[in-house]
Amino acid sequence: MARHVYHPISFFCLSTILYTLCYADSSSPCLQQKQTPLFVFGDSQSDAGNNNYLNNTSFNKANHSPYGMTFFKFPTGRFTNGRTVPDFIAEYAEIPLIPPYLQPGYHRFTDGANFASGGAGILDDTNQEVAVPLKTQLEYFKNVEKQLRKKLGDAEGRALVSRAVYLMNIGSNDYLLPFIINSSSIKLYPQKYVGMVIRNLTIAIKDVYEKGGRKFWVPNLAPIGCAPFLRVSYDSCLEEANALAKLHNQELLKMLQKLETQLEGFKYSTSDFYSFLLDMINFPSRHSLKDGKKACCGSGSFGGNKLRMNFEACEDPSDYVFFDAAHPTEAVYQEFARIVWNGTRDQTWPYNLKELFEAN
Repeated sequence: MARHVYHPISFFCLSTILYTLCYADSSSPCLQQKQTPLFVFGDSQSDAGNNNYLNNTSFNKANHSPYGMTFFKFPTGRFTNGRTVPDFIAEYAEIPLIPPYLQPGYHRFTDGANFASGGAGILDDTNQEVAVPLKTQLEYFKNVEKQLRKKLGDAEGRALVSRAVYLMNIGSNDYLLPFIINSSSIKLYPQKYVGMVIRNLTIAIKDVYEKGGRKFWVPNLAPIGCAPFLRVSYDSCLEEANALAKLHNQELLKMLQKLETQLEGFKYSTSDFYSFLLDMINFPSRHSLKDGKKACCGSGSFGGNKLRMNFEACEDPSDYVFFDAAHPTEAVYQEFARIVWNGTRDQTWPYNLKELFEAN
């Protein structure tokens, strides 16, 4: 398939129409409805295009075909064929799609902002040359919080930040990178490494809380060892990587439960993305999919060799769990978003996202 380069100006024009109809000024009737904004922190599973605006020549950008082929019909910077979980959550919450923070010209933020960056980690050292780490994403949020208080007035700005829901879907790259660079530290001291990651995530959540954030959705990590790019080398899931993800997920739940007892007004929702995705990988037909192991686009075994310039995409990505060597398809994100929005307590807990958006 021929490569088509993403044009930021074209996307800006389109997004201006889609995202900003209501919010020309702070007296807009939309604001009077006390909408719940959505702030997104994360990695490539949530990136809406921030990496397109990074001043580097990295391949770590989804600014070319076939990304975006299904829904947007052009590459937006999302690392999939269409929409991601935050896009579907915004749709369910009846707010506009949340554009990337680094997109030029969008400075209102009354619907929220998306700070996520493909390749980002919780730890500063994770892919820092090609992505925006969580610590920097938090600095972006603090700038937005200041702008909202200045624009809306201190009281209304703080109220908006308090009403907002904060999506934090990040951590996979912190555990994948050591395997990619063949680092021994994570293999020798897995418990200590996971503890370090969880401590840094805890600090990040507390930073948002100190600025007024009260409602958080923090899903657990996927079975990262089953990504097609790892299957190329191991011909099966890398269970060592999956074991780290499971350990992280155990500690994540403990951390969220502890914060609930420590921080007044703190509410959280978490969802079992690990079990959800693993079931799709192992039993795709249960979910009306055809292939759980091979990527829709890529080359070599399992589609696990990502071509940086030219991609060969499958005819129908909705038949696949994975779109490329590392990222799920829109079909997977759509089903997961449906579950976390109004799922039962065995799927997402102690609140689903609909309840979290409606909570005072």
